[in-house]
Order: sequence, then structure tokens, then C-alpha cells
Amino acid sequence: MTLPAPDRAPATVPWLAITAGCLIAMLTFGPRSAIGFFQLPMLADKGWSREDFAIAIAIQNLFWGAGQPLFGAIADRFGTAKVLVLSGVLYATGLAITAFAPSPLWLTIGSGVLVGLAVAAGSFGIVLAAFARRVAPEQRSFVFGLGTAAGSLGMFVFAPLSQGLIDSFGWADSLLVLSAMMLLVPVLAIGLRGNGNRPKLGKAEIEQTMGAALREAFATKSYLLLTSGFFVCGFQVAFITAHFPAYIADLGIAPVWAVTALALIGFFNVIGSIASGMIGQRYSKPIFLALIYLGRSVVVTVFMLVPASPATVVVFAIVMGLLWLSTVPPTNALVAIMFGTKYLGLLGGLVFFSHQIGSFLGVWLGGKLYAQTGSYDVVWWLGVGMGLFAAIVHWPIREAPVERALAPA
Repeated sequence: MTLPAPDRAPATVPWLAITAGCLIAMLTFGPRSAIGFFQLPMLADKGWSREDFAIAIAIQNLFWGAGQPLFGAIADRFGTAKVLVLSGVLYATGLAITAFAPSPLWLTIGSGVLVGLAVAAGSFGIVLAAFARRVAPEQRSFVFGLGTAAGSLGMFVFAPLSQGLIDSFGWADSLLVLSAMMLLVPVLAIGLRGNGNRPKLGKAEIEQTMGAALREAFATKSYLLLTSGFFVCGFQVAFITAHFPAYIADLGIAPVWAVTALALIGFFNVIGSIASGMIGQRYSKPIFLALIYLGRSVVVTVFMLVPASPATVVVFAIVMGLLWLSTVPPTNALVAIMFGTKYLGLLGGLVFFSHQIGSFLGVWLGGKLYAQTGSYDVVWWLGVGMGLFAAIVHWPIREAPVERALAPA
């Protein structure tokens, strides 16, 4: 379905703020997307189990999700830059603690709790909400695609960077290098000070309280369906991020192909995210999301059924990369369409919390079921079934603002 074009001429895009936000998204998404490369050398050095590692990264995803609506609400109220400064400090601290962790508990505190909160304060939800308040409605889907692509670029950059650092300096010193890089986030946050020139709000949106916004969201069927579908996205991508390098090693394929695969996912996700933002400006976002989830299930099914080789790993990475975070621009754009931008950080953060509950389960089940069965196959097939579920629940979502009555004078 093609959406009607807006009648007015497009407004100027604030490129300085967009550039700063994109660089922050790249930095905050990069190290946590490359964490899988640290698993095997860390565990070999420390004598910990894959389940210990999986629990820490699962906790990271849970705190990322739980912190997202909280930091989103703070950014909505007090401005984005303050939250981003906190993100950089927490990120640097969490990675440094991980480098010196004497036990799995400290691994969970560093990589789990602190990095999880840091990513919550500086990832897509915070950055995209800031973008939405600085551009016209018809530009949102496109700039959401840019922000998501920047995060994907972080995966493309940090996958080979992390492996190269590990080969040269060892896993612990590599984490300290990444820790220092996270201190660039507070500097870049200067470009996103304040809440921008917030688009003109309707009277009903101006008078709406945060509590009323929450009640309205949870009474909206389309919002609940969107939230349940985004759970599946988290399950699928977090499992692959955390366990794919180990899965490739179990298949007897050289580690260089795991590095290549995650870098390719990051690179082609840049293309997929920008294309997703452009497609979302012209066509039905719910139907587009349904097709993305259906495509993921098909790709994983084929990958599991064909004989494993470096060639199949590369093809899988390219196609999955195109679908990787292409869900983010239309999902965030739908929340903005339904409820406006006043509480976008909060309401978008709650949708993302569902994503991170799925991430927690994907990472944790990966380690748990591997410990029980010696294989990741059950989790792969569970992800296929979830993808089909997500395709079904996105189909009936309405791409329209909620009907909102004005408060009485």
C-alpha cells in the first residue's frame, strides 16, 4: 500500500545533530555487538563456562531493555545530551570492570548490568527519539533509517577491530581500548543538547500526562501487537550476536569466517536499514515488518538445512544483514505515528523493553540449551517459529494516529 505524499515542502534536515547521533549510535552499538569474539578467549583464560558468559550477556540485554523506557522518559523531560553523557561513563566503566573481572559475578556486573544500562542510555531509542523531535513527520522514517544504519556500521567496524585487538593485545587489554573509546560519547552528545525544535503539538498531546500516555498505549491493540512482535526481533538478533562465533567454531569452520560473517551482517545492515527507512516512507510499515520477519525465518531454515561451509556462512550473513535491524525504522515510526513525539522516548522504550526480554531469552537459552544438549539447533528452530509468529501479529496493525479526545476546558 502506497502512502499519500505530504502536501507541504520538506523541511531542512538538521545534519549536525543527525551526524552526532549517528556517530553515538555507532559507538554504543559496536562493542556490545562484537562481544561474541571475547567469549572463547575469555573462558579459556578464566576457566568459566559458556553458560556463565551467556548469563552475563543475557543480563546485559535485560538491563538494556529495562533502562530504555526510564532513560527515554528522562530524555523526553530533561534533554538527550545529559542521558548520553551518562551512557558514555557507564559504558567505559562496565568494559573496564569486565577486563579485570575476577569471577563470573563481576563479569555480570560489568558486561551485564553496567554495559546494559549504558546501551539503554545511548542506543537507538534515545537517538531516534531525538531525531524525531528535530525533523518533520515525513522525514522521520528516513532519518530513523540513517540512525539504525549507523548502529549497523558499528557492528561492521567493531567486529574486525575487536578481533584484531584480541589477536594483538589479548582480550583484556582490548576491552580497555574499547572502554577508552566510549568516552567519545559525552563529547558527541554536545550536538544533541536540548530537545530540538519539537514539532507543533496538538492540544490533546500538550495536555496529556505521562500516566495518560501509558494508559492510552496499553489500551491500543496495534501498540500491543507491535510490542509483541518486537520481542521476536530481540530473540533472533541477540542469539546470533552472542553465540554465532562459537557456533561457527563448533562446525569446524575457521574463526576468520565468524569475523567475516558479523562484519558482513553489519555492512549489509547499513544498506538494509537505509532502504528500510526509505521503503517505510512510501509503503505500509506493518506489512513491510511482516515480510521482514517472514524473510528471517526462511533464511535461517535454509541455512540450517544446507551443508555448512564458509560459502553458506557468507551468504547467510549477507541476507541476514539486509534484514538485521531493518525492523527498527518502521517500528519506531509506527510509535510516533500512533502517539506523537511528546513521550516517544518512553513509549518507544517500552516497545524496546519487549525486544530486550526476547534478547535475554535468546542469549540465555543459547547457553542453557547448549549446556544440556551440546548443540544450538533447538534455539535456531525456535527462532524460525517465532519469526512466523511475528509476521502474523504485524499484519493487522493500523498505521494511523490514535483517536484522542481533547480535555474539557
